[in-house]
Amino acid sequence: MPETSPKAAVVVGGVASAVTGASRYFLGIDTGGTFTDAVLLDEAQAIVASAKSLTTRFDLAVGIGASLDKLPPALLAQVVLVSLSTTLTTNSVVEGKGAPVCVLLAGYDERQVKASGLVELLGMDSIAMLPGGHDAGGAEAQPLDEAATRAAILRFAPRVSAFAISASFGVRNPEHELQMRAWVEELCDKPVACGHELASSLGAPRRAMTVALNARMVSHVKALIDSVQRTLAARAIDAPLMVVKGDGSLINVASALARPVGTVLSGPAASVLGACALSGLRNAVVADMGGTTTDIAVVRNGQPALSFDGALIGQWRPMVEAVKVYAIGLGGDSEVRFSGGEGLAIGPRRVVPLSLLAHEHPQVLAVLRNQQSESPHASQIRFAQRLHADAAMLARLTDDELAAWNTLAQGPVDLERANLEQRALSRAIARLERKGLAIYSGFTPSDAAHVLGMSAHWNSEAATLGAIIWARQMRHLYGLGTWVLGDARAPARQVVDKVVDTICQKLIEAGLNDAGHMNEGNAHKVATLLTHMALHRRGSATAAQPVFQLQFAPELPLVAVGAPAASYYPAVAQGLGVQLVMPPHADVANAVGAVLGQVAQRVHLTVTQPVRGTYRVFGPNGPHDFANLDDALALARSQAAALALQRAHDAGASAPTVSFSQEDNAVTNDIDGHLFFEARITATASGAPVTKVV
Repeated sequence: MPETSPKAAVVVGGVASAVTGASRYFLGIDTGGTFTDAVLLDEAQAIVASAKSLTTRFDLAVGIGASLDKLPPALLAQVVLVSLSTTLTTNSVVEGKGAPVCVLLAGYDERQVKASGLVELLGMDSIAMLPGGHDAGGAEAQPLDEAATRAAILRFAPRVSAFAISASFGVRNPEHELQMRAWVEELCDKPVACGHELASSLGAPRRAMTVALNARMVSHVKALIDSVQRTLAARAIDAPLMVVKGDGSLINVASALARPVGTVLSGPAASVLGACALSGLRNAVVADMGGTTTDIAVVRNGQPALSFDGALIGQWRPMVEAVKVYAIGLGGDSEVRFSGGEGLAIGPRRVVPLSLLAHEHPQVLAVLRNQQSESPHASQIRFAQRLHADAAMLARLTDDELAAWNTLAQGPVDLERANLEQRALSRAIARLERKGLAIYSGFTPSDAAHVLGMSAHWNSEAATLGAIIWARQMRHLYGLGTWVLGDARAPARQVVDKVVDTICQKLIEAGLNDAGHMNEGNAHKVATLLTHMALHRRGSATAAQPVFQLQFAPELPLVAVGAPAASYYPAVAQGLGVQLVMPPHADVANAVGAVLGQVAQRVHLTVTQPVRGTYRVFGPNGPHDFANLDDALALARSQAAALALQRAHDAGASAPTVSFSQEDNAVTNDIDGHLFFEARITATASGAPVTKVV
C-alpha cells in the first residue's frame, strides 16, 4: 500500500512545505469495513506519514497495529493526540446488523411501536411495553409499574448486551426514563441509555428507534475502542484518545461509550472534513466511497450542512445531529446479485471479495477452478468466514451454531460442499451470517475492477474465475445477461458500468434532497429519469444538440475520496459533466479529517406557553412554569449553558466557551399583539481537545 515519506509532507489545504522536525504530532486513525488507515500530522497540519492496512474485523487490533507499524516509530513517540473515526457503526445500520438488546418502552401503544420500525429492526421479542409515560405538558399520564419493569429487566438481562429506554414524552419530563435506568443499573451490569439523553425533539417512535440503535452499537464501539487502546499501549503511545462524532466534532472515550449512536456517520463526517482540507476547496460535492457504503455531502463556505432532524442512513433516520450525508449501501465490497424486477443489482449487503479471499486464503483458488467446470449452483463462489465476536450473542448460540462457529475458526468454509455433505452445518452458518457473526464471500465491484485491470492489489485470478462462475450463475439460474460463457471481461464491464450509473443516480438524488423540496421516494424516481437522460446523452456520439438539458452541480466540483474512488469516479464525472477533484492522499481522507475537529456539545431546551400567561421550560430535571417569558427564557439559557459546558468538559474539551441561538414560533402582528407559542434555545459549548503535555 502507498505510504508518504516522512520527508515529503503535504500540508492539509494544498500548500506544500518541508518538514522541519516539529516535536508535536497528531495521529488520525480510521477503521472502515475493508481498510484501516493511519496518518500523522504535524503542528502545521502537514501530513508527514500515512499508511493503509486491511481491517481485521475478528480482531480489530491486528489491522490497527499493522497500519501503525508502517509509520515512523520516532514520530509516534511524539504524538500528543490520537483521534479515531470509523464507518463500522454506519455499516451496522446500513446492513441491519447489531448486538442483541432490550428496549423498555413506557407508555407506548402498538401504533407507536409499529411506526418506530423496532419490530423490523429487532423483532417483537426484544421489546417490553410497560405502563408509564407523561403527556405533552410534562405531567404523568400513567404511573410506572415497578414490579413489571423489574421482571422485564431480569428476564432480558442474561441474553442481551445492552438496554435502551424510552418513555412517552420523555423529552418533556425524563422522570420515568431516569427511574427505569436506575432499576436496570441496580439489577444488572449491562450498559443502558435513555431516549431523552440522545434526542431533544418530539416524536416518540423515532426516539425509540434512535435509542435502540444506540444500544445495538455499544458492543461494536467498545470493541473498537478497546482494540485501539491496546494497540496504542503496546507502542507506548499514551496521548488522549478522541472519537469523531457524526457532526464532525470530537468526544473522548467515556462519552463515546455512553452515547455510541453519536458516532453514526463518524467516518463520513471525517471524510468530509478531510476532503475539504486536502482539496483546499470551500464549496464542493464530496463523495466518499468505501468498502460498504458511499457517503455524499454538500459543502458550502468550508462547512458541511448539519442535519438536526437526523441523517438518512440506509433505510433509517435516527435522531442524531450529524453532517447532512446521504449514505447508501454501495461500496467496493458490495454484493453483485440478481434482484427481481430490476435485474443486476449491487448491495447493500457487504461480502468478502473473491480477490481478497484468495489473497488471504490461497487454498480457495483450487475450489474456484473446479467450480468453473461444474454445473451452475447458487452456492458456488460462496465461502463463509468468522466476522465479529460478541459475547452476548455467542452466549445465545445453539449447540449446532456453536459447532459451526468453531468450524469457522479453522478457515473459510466452502458452502457448496457444505450444502451437499453437511446440511446442518450450512444452515447453522446461515444463521450466524444473519446475526452478523459470519460473513459470506461473493462477486463484487472490487473483483470486477481486478478483472479489467483497474485494480491489482489482491488476487486477479480469483476475480477472473469468480466473474466466469458468477456470470454462468446469472445466465442459468436467473436468465440474466447475454455474455459469452467463459468470458470474464464482459460481465465485469457491465458491473463497473452499473456502479457508475448507480453513483450518478445517488449523486442526483442527494442533490434533489439537498434542495429540500422532495422526499426520498420522489427523489429516487426523478433521479432515475435524470440519470438515464444524462448518461444516454453523453454516451451517444451522434446525439444532436438538445433542446432541453440539465446539468448536475454546474458550480460545485466533485471531490471523490476513498480507496475505490479512482476506479469509478472519472467515469462518473464524465457522465455527469462535472469537474472532478481527487486530491493527494484521497484514500486516507477519513484519517486526516479525524484530527481536524473540535469538541462541541449542543443542548436544546424548549419553552412553551401551554395556557395564556404561563410559560413552561422543559429542563433536564422536568418542567418549570413562569408568569414572565423573559424569566422562562433566562432559565432555559442558564440550564442549557450549564449542561452544554458540563458535557463539553466531560467530552474532553479544554476551556470550552458557550454560544447561543434561539428559534421562535410566534406571531408578532396578532390582533391581540405579540402571540408566543414556543421557543427552542440552543447552547453550544466548544473548545479544542485536551492534548498530552510535552
